[in-house]
Amino acid sequence: MYDTIIIGAGTSGLGAGVRLAHFGQRVCILERHHRVGGLNSFYRRGGRDFDVGLHALTNYRPKGTRRGPLPKLLRQLRITWDELALRPQWGSAIRFPGVTLRFSNDFALFESEVASSFPGQVDGLRRLVAALVEYDDYASPAAAVSAREVVGRHVDDPLLREMLLCPLLFYGGSREHDIEFGQFSVLFRSIFLEGLSRPAGGVRPLLDRLVGRFREAGGELRLRTGVRRITSDGEKASGVLLDDGTPLSARRVLSSAGWTETMRLCGRANREAERGRTERRLSFVETISVLGRQPRALGHEHTMVFYNDSDRFDYARPDEAVDLRSGVVCVPSNFHGEEPAAEGQIRVASLAHHDRWAGLAPERYRAEKRAWYERMVASATRFVPDFRPAVTETETFTPVTIRRFTGHDQGAVYGGPEKHYDGRTHLANLYLCGNDQGLVGIVGTLTSGVTIANRYLLKDE
Repeated sequence: MYDTIIIGAGTSGLGAGVRLAHFGQRVCILERHHRVGGLNSFYRRGGRDFDVGLHALTNYRPKGTRRGPLPKLLRQLRITWDELALRPQWGSAIRFPGVTLRFSNDFALFESEVASSFPGQVDGLRRLVAALVEYDDYASPAAAVSAREVVGRHVDDPLLREMLLCPLLFYGGSREHDIEFGQFSVLFRSIFLEGLSRPAGGVRPLLDRLVGRFREAGGELRLRTGVRRITSDGEKASGVLLDDGTPLSARRVLSSAGWTETMRLCGRANREAERGRTERRLSFVETISVLGRQPRALGHEHTMVFYNDSDRFDYARPDEAVDLRSGVVCVPSNFHGEEPAAEGQIRVASLAHHDRWAGLAPERYRAEKRAWYERMVASATRFVPDFRPAVTETETFTPVTIRRFTGHDQGAVYGGPEKHYDGRTHLANLYLCGNDQGLVGIVGTLTSGVTIANRYLLKDE
């Protein structure tokens, strides 16, 4: 009998597991795949390391800072700042036709950029910042209103409104065109007011530390162990049934699989579970270009570039396999303190349509990946220096890849459109953490796991 079984070894599941194991619970994390991390994982091919998912950590704070989500999270997980070795961004940009807004981990730069490109809008921007809800209040009813509606009350210029929404939707939008103002507030604070950074060595050292902390505290991690069903008496969960037919019992179950996916594991073919078949979930295609030199040698000075080729940002599932009108360019080496290497990488991500990729025969799938790689990079180089002559190797991930390694319906990156902020379910001792609890990104999902552990799973300890 376990105290807690956790379904999924993504960052939210690992964060919860570390917290619970530190307090002496007997905890077992079950992961269907051979590697931890879920959406934010890694692999090695041809002697090179490739991160999957991670562009940057949000909520950056300098060493020694005590306040803010990231310092608090590290204390809860008992990970030191030095272990994480965060490298702050050089600086990023939002690019629409004829307008570029630069931003860094100093909000004053962004204010000055807005003042230069949008005279008369800085006061509105400041009013918007003053209206942001606090992290602890983002799930309040007042925070559930449309972000577009609230931004429109403070920012008069329609183009600036689109440019403000673009990076926040790309980095956390689970519904088309808009986002709840509570989530907008969390993302705005974490990206613009605190900032972006990257752990030295990418996502792998972070995952290694989480797994290490979990095991040191006595936690049990089972890889290649899928869950077929969550067992219950209709009122309380009793444990899980594994894919191989083995039953495991537990006092509590915590699922990071997603709301619809968790309901399916409970055998609930009700409205919540069925919705996953019809709702328009948002996914991405991402390309990785390996270059024979560092991107900065080709004129790439930004860490991130969020781009859109018209005055209106259409954040929605595209009709085609990939939406070439907008995207995100990430340069993983453009962080302060990164050791220079002989070769570099550039990543380009764009919105995609899962069903256009699903079901393709293997040869056709590979051909489509090659073709869309070329089109995506050509689109991105309208907004950044052309790096194609320096490319030596390429990788491409699709919504099918995301679904395979996360189990999320339609390859959804940020979960379903409807969030369940309190993490509770129809069973008294079954809880939810991760994207569908409303927190996204690595810091967000780690915080989700720790918060649910503190709020419910440690209450009787």
